[in-house]
Amino acid sequence: MEPESVRRRGIYLLPNLLTTAALFAGFYSIVAAVDGSFERAGAAIFVAMILDSLDGRVARLTKTSSQFGKEYDSLSDMVSFGLAPAIVVYQWGVARLAEWNVTWGRVGWLVAFLFAVAAALRLARFNSQIATADKRWFVGLPSPSAAGVVAAFVWLSSKLDITGLTGLAGAFVVTAAAGALMVSDFRYYSFKEINFGRRIPFTWMLAIPLIFMIISIDPPLVFLLMFGTYALSGPVLWYWLRRRRTADNVSDHAAEEADDDR
Repeated sequence: MEPESVRRRGIYLLPNLLTTAALFAGFYSIVAAVDGSFERAGAAIFVAMILDSLDGRVARLTKTSSQFGKEYDSLSDMVSFGLAPAIVVYQWGVARLAEWNVTWGRVGWLVAFLFAVAAALRLARFNSQIATADKRWFVGLPSPSAAGVVAAFVWLSSKLDITGLTGLAGAFVVTAAAGALMVSDFRYYSFKEINFGRRIPFTWMLAIPLIFMIISIDPPLVFLLMFGTYALSGPVLWYWLRRRRTADNVSDHAAEEADDDR
């Protein structure tokens, strides 16, 4: 009985260690931003994203899911994908808006704060609806994806040494848009229906090194394109469905008029 008890305690430690590592990556991102190393700050958020995606899978694989782990993961997400991106973008550019205009500097400060608030609201809504929500879709842009957009923008801008008003305005717009999408009602595909454990053709394994090769060409640019495309997919899907419903209504109305003429 005692060896089994020790083994179970050890297994429960695994996913929480990954969550702690993700939390550390988010904390490191904040420290790097304060020190002015924005490329490392942006990269750290993506490291947190990878670790965050692993802790849940490890918990399910080892059958060690718990309410404590879910709550701890949510708090870790708030730091890594709520506070860290807000502080990174503020340290990089939003704070410098005050050099151009005091009012814009204050608005920029408020936008960074609202991003953190949006992340908290997004996580709270996800936790409260997890039992009843459609697993195929997320309501609102997931906080890791929103953080990915902001982190990739800052990482790329820092790499390209973009320091003018254009870059600062871009950071302002990107942060505000990402925050708004998190609390929106736009639906985003969750990819949870994809079974990564099923058998696949051997040739598909070539896709894995290909993906890493593409990312290695220019990581911040590729990440910005990836997460930016995903962020835009919600509004695009909403617009497409609305157009299709409108077309269907017009078609039904025309069919009814044709029946009346007969």
